[in-house]
Amino acid sequence: MAILLGSIADDYTGASDLANTLTKNGLRTVQTVGIPDPSLALPDVDAVVVSLKIRSVPAPDAVAAATSAEQWLRQRGASHVFYKICSTFDSTDGGNIGPVTEALRDAAGGGIVLVTPAFPETGRTVYLGHLFVGGQPLNESPLKDHPLNPMHDANLVRVLARQSHGAVGLIDLNAIAAGPGAVKARLEALRTAGVTAAIADAIFERHLETLGEIALATPVSTGASGLGLGLARAFVRSGRVSSGGSTSADVIRPVGGLSAIVAGSCSKATLHQLDVAERSMPVLRLDPEKLLAGADEIAAAISWAGDRIAAGPVVVAASAAPETVSRLQSLYGREASGHAIETATSIISAELVARGVRRLVVAGGETSGAAVDKLSIPAFLIGPEIAPGVPVLRTVGNAQGDMLLALKSGNFGGEDFFAAALAMMH
Repeated sequence: MAILLGSIADDYTGASDLANTLTKNGLRTVQTVGIPDPSLALPDVDAVVVSLKIRSVPAPDAVAAATSAEQWLRQRGASHVFYKICSTFDSTDGGNIGPVTEALRDAAGGGIVLVTPAFPETGRTVYLGHLFVGGQPLNESPLKDHPLNPMHDANLVRVLARQSHGAVGLIDLNAIAAGPGAVKARLEALRTAGVTAAIADAIFERHLETLGEIALATPVSTGASGLGLGLARAFVRSGRVSSGGSTSADVIRPVGGLSAIVAGSCSKATLHQLDVAERSMPVLRLDPEKLLAGADEIAAAISWAGDRIAAGPVVVAASAAPETVSRLQSLYGREASGHAIETATSIISAELVARGVRRLVVAGGETSGAAVDKLSIPAFLIGPEIAPGVPVLRTVGNAQGDMLLALKSGNFGGEDFFAAALAMMH
């Protein structure tokens, strides 16, 4: 299997978001969970998205995982490797966007890397290097209260420079609006000046198409799924994509079994989605402090769900308001608090699957990663879109048999997302 585009995603929900975008824009795509075992037979595709869980791990661990994935993708023919990050640039001054980008750049022989988290379809735009989320500067958006990576600076040139060894430049909107020639000239001028990464502005989809064309002429790029859109369309325009059709056609065949939702995201969007879901299905809200105290809360949740799930979908949520999360982090530490929620939701997910759940919705990037790892799912085919950035996924090579999943980033989806997701899985 020779592929055109290799992608490395820093979490699982971001990976499915990207795989969804690539599929919608003409690339036959499969999403793997980590580097696949050699025994796993993957379909014939144009693009592979390798899902990693490296957004918030120590930078050396993120670099090691990403460079291993890059080597695997290059060995399978990838001419371009795209490092998929969150459209809200979730990171700290220690990484991991800068360290991973530089490691991939070095593995490809140097040069300059184009970087943009812009994705106008989901309200993420970049102007003069500043990231806006739904029209708000990043540091004034709900991301300022992110439980793992609170974002307090909208200037991405500064943000990326603080976590990079090399210099960071800017390709502003004037250059991008002038077309590919102007962007290429600007990128070359920055490279000549010693810049190793360049933040690129983008307000509209046409800007992403321009950036995708330019990025495709380089070995590595970094960005959100918006840049993936630009790359996919550039590949299609190049005539290098076969006409074998999308891998999504057969994804939503019925799988039978039961349905459940597990939420660990503490985003404002997910909290509201839980409130809406409670009007139509049973919702159990776990006590995060009890989760930190021991396994009793997990056992009680499994028992509660087991008593109800035969009658219809159930929701188990470890989500909490920002003030509750802050209080727990101050008492127990950020890492311990996050680990407790990930562990609890992954155990609950696995127990629900053991009880016959075959349609599973998971909310939250870290939560989704922990659940998929616990279930040992090796890969996914990409189905139709539930909401922007969130497709239905069908398992490939899964020991539990065929399952349909939706892995939702905390901030994605409308207020009725959970009901809409389950409806598409039937």
